[in-house]
Amino acid sequence: MSEKLDTVDARLIERLHGNLPLSDRPFAEVGAELGLGEDEVLERLRRLLSQGVLTRFGPLYQIERAGGRFVLAALEVPPARFDAVAAQVNALPEVAHNYRREHSLNMWFVVAAESAERAEAVLEQIAALTGLRVYAFPKEREYFVELRLPVTGWRGGGA
Repeated sequence: MSEKLDTVDARLIERLHGNLPLSDRPFAEVGAELGLGEDEVLERLRRLLSQGVLTRFGPLYQIERAGGRFVLAALEVPPARFDAVAAQVNALPEVAHNYRREHSLNMWFVVAAESAERAEAVLEQIAALTGLRVYAFPKEREYFVELRLPVTGWRGGGA
C-alpha cells in the first residue's frame, strides 16, 4: 500500500471499527461525530476500499444462528499448480477468502454457506475440481477475540 492515511481517514477507520449506529442513516451519525457530512464519509470509505487501504467493510455474522455454516479448509497444492487451483477455489461464491501459507497445507480458505449441507457440497466440489484432498476444520466452539489496533497513532513505513 503506497497511500498514506490522513488524520481524518485514520479517525474514520477507528470510529467504524465497531458500534456502527443501528439507524436509517448510520454514516450520517458517524459523520456528525467526526465533523463530516454523510457523503464525505461514504466517499472516503469508497476511496479507502478502492486503494486497498481497507480490503473489506461489512458486518460479521454468526452464520450458524441463521442455519448457515463457516468451514475453515486447507489444501496441499503442488507449487506449479497453485495459481490455477487458487483460481478454481476463488471462483466459487461460497469461498469467503483464501490465504497462501508456507506449510505443506499451503492453501487455506473459508467456505461460507447457507447450510451445513451446502458447505459440505462445496468442499466436495473443490475436491472434484482440483483433484486434491480437502482438509476441513468446521467450527466446534466459538470464541470472541477482538483485536483493535490504534490507527491514529500509526505512522506507516518500516521497522
